[in-house]
Amino acid sequence: MEVVGGELSSLSLVELAVARLKYEILSGATDPGERLVEQHLTRRLGISRAPLREALRLLAEQGLVEHTPRRGSRVATLSDRDVTELYAVRDVLERQVVTMALPVTDPQTLAGMRAALTGMTTAAQTGDRLAIADAHRVFHVALAGIGGNRQLALIYDQILTKIQLYMAINLRREAETTADPLDGVRRHERLFAAVEGGDLPTVLAALAGHGAREYLD
Repeated sequence: MEVVGGELSSLSLVELAVARLKYEILSGATDPGERLVEQHLTRRLGISRAPLREALRLLAEQGLVEHTPRRGSRVATLSDRDVTELYAVRDVLERQVVTMALPVTDPQTLAGMRAALTGMTTAAQTGDRLAIADAHRVFHVALAGIGGNRQLALIYDQILTKIQLYMAINLRREAETTADPLDGVRRHERLFAAVEGGDLPTVLAALAGHGAREYLD
């Protein structure tokens, strides 16, 4: 963080607020539609309204916060249709990536996916819901990156951030059940093995049965 005259700069306060609020939203600590009252947030975060409002604006650009005229800000909500459409867009982008990229000739290209699997396993073993969701997102962003199309990867990351908002609710529900937290790891391991094998029909089949729609139940 940048320090100016012995104090944190305004930019650093914005970054801090974004990181804190994003954590709370994506970990399921806040509920979709929950109001974000500026007076409460400035007091809790120890910042003034200017950096808070900039942080809320940036979170709105990421699709995590919504602004309502005369009612202020709230945690974004996603309808069933929104979620269905987001997964549909994700599926189209993933199919485009693997069609362009496979077979992968440089094993280093898959290093990001392999590292995300390690992080996913650790998170599942510790029960850290946000870390699990983050690792899922990192894995899929790494998958989008194997095609070398930076603009596609950027759009894909934005789609996944919105999906992660929905996943936060479901990860919280899963934590209240007896579901094996390693189930998600195994699904991603199967997908990784298919990508590493380089056979396009197998990868497309793995993507189709990857389990994303379990979050629509």
